Amino acid sequence: MPDVVGFRAKLGVVIPATNTVVEHDFNKLSPPGVTVHTARIETPVTSLDSDAAFLHFLAAMRQNIYGAVDRVMSCEPDILVMGMSSETFLGGAEGSHAFERGLAERARVPIVSGAGALNSALHAVGARRLSILTPYQPAIDKEVIRFLTDCGYEVVRLTGLQCPSATAIARVTRDQVMAGLAASFDTRCDALVQVGTNLAALDATALAEATFERPFVPINVALMWQALRTAGITEPVRGLGQLLSLT
Repeated sequence: MPDVVGFRAKLGVVIPATNTVVEHDFNKLSPPGVTVHTARIETPVTSLDSDAAFLHFLAAMRQNIYGAVDRVMSCEPDILVMGMSSETFLGGAEGSHAFERGLAERARVPIVSGAGALNSALHAVGARRLSILTPYQPAIDKEVIRFLTDCGYEVVRLTGLQCPSATAIARVTRDQVMAGLAASFDTRCDALVQVGTNLAALDATALAEATFERPFVPINVALMWQALRTAGITEPVRGLGQLLSLT
């Protein structure tokens, strides 16, 4: 028997302990009958003010991912969603697929990751040339480009905000998101992309698409879109961008 409130799908979502945006976005995007259940990855390191600091942050977080996975699996979710993105881009397409395989073996349910969901979403909107906004340092930006290039995309321009800490990412305003998108925009692009799940870009989606006349794919929207379709839920969501309007 399904849960009374999560009768269509229960999503187990793993997020860094520092993340304050994913739960807001996922709850806003969840249709009736879909519930979101989070587990936080212990992240003793929060500084992201250099390439070395960011890589140290990822290494510290990686040690604790499986513990968070085990905790959220206690509620018997139908799908496991990795509510983070930087980790999922490491090592290009091969590294991303290996990361997903390890999670699937641990969780024994379908996995939705940031990199994989973004790839599926970009295929859905028909994009091949991308303008990208990230909160990252250059070392992680290179991994984003590597993954997308491996998947057959051309990154025509990327703007990294280089946020100084994991929590500072959530302080980026909608106006700053729009300014970052303007800096990354190139007329050659087919779509604009935002990565970094703690960067609040959901509420900028409609404005960005109207301003730049391109599909805009925020990572949290891609994650929820892929999670819902993995659960067999395909009804469109209006007013939050072209991706969610697809059936």
